[in-house]
Amino acid sequence: MGQWPPLLKTPKVELLSSDRVDDITRQRVRIEVAPGRLTNDAYLLTPAGKGPFPAVVVVYYESLTGVGLGKNPLRDFALRLARRGFVTLSVGSPPESYYPDKAHAQVQPLSYHAYVAANCHTILAQQPNVDAQQIGIVGHSYGGKWAMFASCLYDQFAAAAWSDGGIVFDERRPNVNYWEPWYLGYEPGRERKRGVLTSQSPRTGPYKRMIAEGRDLHELHALMAPRPFLVSGGAEDQPERWAALIHTVEVNKLLGHEGRVGMTNRPTHAPTEESNLQIDTFFERFLKPAP
Repeated sequence: MGQWPPLLKTPKVELLSSDRVDDITRQRVRIEVAPGRLTNDAYLLTPAGKGPFPAVVVVYYESLTGVGLGKNPLRDFALRLARRGFVTLSVGSPPESYYPDKAHAQVQPLSYHAYVAANCHTILAQQPNVDAQQIGIVGHSYGGKWAMFASCLYDQFAAAAWSDGGIVFDERRPNVNYWEPWYLGYEPGRERKRGVLTSQSPRTGPYKRMIAEGRDLHELHALMAPRPFLVSGGAEDQPERWAALIHTVEVNKLLGHEGRVGMTNRPTHAPTEESNLQIDTFFERFLKPAP
């Protein structure tokens, strides 16, 4: 998937605006996500009190949805968790993001976004009111893919929730589209027609090689062990996905741990009040210290 640039030691954070939502401080911030690359698409939410607080990075197409200002109220993970005593950083980025640019991309876009999330972890860890050992990550759909790759590839994330991103390669499902160039199918100098795979629009890039070598994402999941993760499954991640998750259960057993791999299920792709509550309580269980 390509080599990451060096991680940022002290990512830049600039306050753009600040207001209050009930007893939560909501700050729009400009943050450094890669060398020479800043984004304004970020919000930092802080609950009342002194802390130290656990924290969660929330990733999606844009940051507004995570803080409750988007069109999908049931995807407001950052706001929900802030109300439960977490510092949250909501970050947005379009899937088709290349570093340093498309012509000279060093890493596959999905791996680049994992790198961005790793730097967002550092931003939270360097906040004076955050417990740097208790930082998680969550995302839905594309954000679920992003959160999965980030938490597996960067072992400083203490816990993760992946909402219906498609946790294995599945070419039967058009939305589990890891073959696209904005995920794992980027190949310099070669473009394929977007959409489902066909003989006229075949696999490309690292995705093509992974399939040819018989790879699948259960190998990625294993990197989470023994850290806990929750698959908040919907239309793309139904109970049959346990066939992949059981491998990480076994890895955890080898490491002497149980109860570190979970999955909930709903019929729809969109989150529900119940599935969101399950995500909330998962993070409370694993990131909040026992009283």
